[in-house]
Amino acid sequence: MELTLDYDAIVSRVRTTLVEAGSTFRADKQAAYRRAIAEESNPRGKWVLETILENALVAQRDHSPLCDDSGIPHLVLELGSDVALTGRALDAIRQGVQEGLRELPGRPMGIMGDDAQRIDQSGGLNPDSAGVEPSPILLRRCEENVARLHILMYGGGPAIRGKCYRVFHKHNVQVVLDQIVEWATEMVSQLGCSPCTLAIGVGRSHFEASAMALQAQVDGRYDVQSAFESEITARVNASDVGPLGLHGQTSVLATFMKVGPQRASGVRIVCVRPCCCFEPRIATVDLF
Repeated sequence: MELTLDYDAIVSRVRTTLVEAGSTFRADKQAAYRRAIAEESNPRGKWVLETILENALVAQRDHSPLCDDSGIPHLVLELGSDVALTGRALDAIRQGVQEGLRELPGRPMGIMGDDAQRIDQSGGLNPDSAGVEPSPILLRRCEENVARLHILMYGGGPAIRGKCYRVFHKHNVQVVLDQIVEWATEMVSQLGCSPCTLAIGVGRSHFEASAMALQAQVDGRYDVQSAFESEITARVNASDVGPLGLHGQTSVLATFMKVGPQRASGVRIVCVRPCCCFEPRIATVDLF
C-alpha cells in the first residue's frame, strides 16, 4: 500500500505531534505523578512532585515546552507489512520536525560548522530552532497496517548521566539486575531532575542496546510494570534520593526495560538512560 496522504498533510501531522511531545504528559504519566504525590511522606518531595505536575498541566494547556532544555527529536517509525514510504514522505517528516521545533519553540542549540567546529562548539549556535537536527530514524515492524511515527524529545542531562556498557552476566540474571541498580542509583543521585523514569535496553551491541532503550520508552507504560521493572524501581527508590535529590520515596516513577536478542557470550551490553522528571517526552501519530 503506497502512502496516500499528501506532502502537506504529513508535514502538518508531524509538526503537531512534535509540539505535543515537547509539551504534554501522557495520561498514564499524570496518574503516576498523582499516585506518587499521594504516597510521598517527605513534605519537600511532595511539593516538588506537585510542582512538576502543575508545570506539566500548564505546558499542555499553553502548548509550551515542558522544560527549557526542549530536547533533540528522536524518531521511531513503525510500518505495517503492506505499507511503503517514499523518500518524499521522509522529506515531509523532516520538514514537519523542523516546523514543530519552530512552533514549540525548541531551544536554539544546534552547533554550526564543520566536524571540528561542531565538536569544539567554535562554529557558533544556529539561531533557528529547526537547526537542532533529529537523530536517525529507527524503523520497526508494526502489526497494524499503518505508518506510525513516535517522536521523543531527548534532553541533555539524561544523556550526560546515561551509560551503555558491557556487563559480565556470569550466567545469572541477578548479576545483570544488580549492575543496573548500581548504575541507576548513581545516575539518579547525580542527575538532579528526579523523579526519573529509567529506560533500559539489553542487546548484543552498543547500537542495539541503545535502540532497545529507545523502544522501551515507546512501549513502556507507568501502569504496567514487569517483574524486572518493578524490582529495579523499588531498589533504586530505596536509595532515598527523592525528588530533586531532596530525599523521599520517589526517586524513580517507573522503569521501562526491553531485552533484545542475545548471543552466546560472557557479556550483555546494557544501556541505561535516567530519563528526567519530564521524560519520556513522547507523542505518536498515524501518518495515514
